[in-house]
Amino acid sequence: MPRQPVSELSAMLAGMAPALNPDPWRFVLVVGDAPADAFALIREDEGVTAILAGPGEGAAFARITLMVHSALEAVGLTAAVSGALAEAGIACNIVAGYHHDHLFVPWDRRDEALAGLQRLAQAD
Repeated sequence: MPRQPVSELSAMLAGMAPALNPDPWRFVLVVGDAPADAFALIREDEGVTAILAGPGEGAAFARITLMVHSALEAVGLTAAVSGALAEAGIACNIVAGYHHDHLFVPWDRRDEALAGLQRLAQAD
């Protein structure tokens, strides 16, 4: 039976269970057809951005998935997570899926970001 989405902030924070993906990720502009293996595609007026795993040009990011099934209508999780990372001076780009939120943080600060998120989950 599928779990119901969580919408209460303290429950979302306590249940985050942040998981670090081992691969580096890159945000790239798509020229031509969108890659079939893209994690996400973002269509903007200026063009299409793909988030791809693996080596390549540009900055590398780590993907941290918040394993809590947060409700899309829930309030506060994104603010709490991005605020905690901002306090530590860690950039964060958030992509929300139906079941989970995915945080893209600078590759060289991934362990620090993960530890900060784990502290945030335990603090509530």
